[in-house]
Amino acid sequence: MKKIFFSILILLGILLGIAFLYFFVGSAPQTETVFGVNFSQKHAQNLGLDWKAVYEALLNDPGAKRIKIAVHWDLIEPTKGVFSFEDLDWQMAKLKEYKARALLVVGMKTPRWPECHIPNWARGLSRENQQKEILTMLENVVKKYKDASVLLGWQVENEPFFPFGECPWADEKFLKQEVSLVKSLDSNHRIVISESGEGSFWTKAARYGDRVGITMYRKVWVRQLRAYFTYPFPPVFYWRKVQIVHALSGKEVIDVELQAEPWGPKLLYDLPLKEQKKTMNLEQFKKNIEFAKNTGLKEHYLWGAEWWYWMKEQQHDPSIWNEAKKLFILNQ
Repeated sequence: MKKIFFSILILLGILLGIAFLYFFVGSAPQTETVFGVNFSQKHAQNLGLDWKAVYEALLNDPGAKRIKIAVHWDLIEPTKGVFSFEDLDWQMAKLKEYKARALLVVGMKTPRWPECHIPNWARGLSRENQQKEILTMLENVVKKYKDASVLLGWQVENEPFFPFGECPWADEKFLKQEVSLVKSLDSNHRIVISESGEGSFWTKAARYGDRVGITMYRKVWVRQLRAYFTYPFPPVFYWRKVQIVHALSGKEVIDVELQAEPWGPKLLYDLPLKEQKKTMNLEQFKKNIEFAKNTGLKEHYLWGAEWWYWMKEQQHDPSIWNEAKKLFILNQ
């Protein structure tokens, strides 16, 4: 028995060693990298900003050409059955004006706190009835924008497998319904499903999406530890997982959320500037960009553009805004 036990330990040690070498040793191939930004009308407003001014500034200076737009359910359908497309129409029109394009995020769970942006009229509904209303909303949004020349594609829900935010439920079977509906309405654009870049192997996203979207964070606040934490993963860690996804599904992997704003113990709106700078400043921004370039992924959407504008306009610190400009000039 002792021999068997030690043999198992040795085998486990060898397997762990191989896994460590695979995920932590080596480098990804260098590739041309394209950067875009995330944008949330609601997040800009919560920062006390004129969201239209922020959005147009991003297109004009620093000149982003790819924007991942959060289509929040509570903004697009504030009253049951009454859709308010005016703000999103304006955003899409500006994209055409500036020769930019957008990835639209739709569903109950879209980027930014509280993650699940449920209209007041739908909050008291049963899960079954909420899901019916979500499908109706998706149908209206997809039909409205599927033929837009500036549309890059759809992201259905935001990290649907990650238990984060104020959400009443998570339902993998329903996600399948959502994806099927969007595909039936628009066969010309690919669907992205996103997962945590650090906390999973992205196999579920690959199962449901045409493309896999991942997040990429470097320095964060961990509530359970009550401390800041820097992820120990090297760039090759992400590249090796990309190879696994390719081998199993053939799906492309893109980075839909690259950390470029603070992550602290409070929401950004309530976090003192001194605390914000512990996880994001010009030096950390540059490090995160270089890290992303070394992962081998070709497409990255920076998370935090609204905050750069806030720093520039309200804190008189344009350093990150100006640094981001260099990225977008290279992409033009």
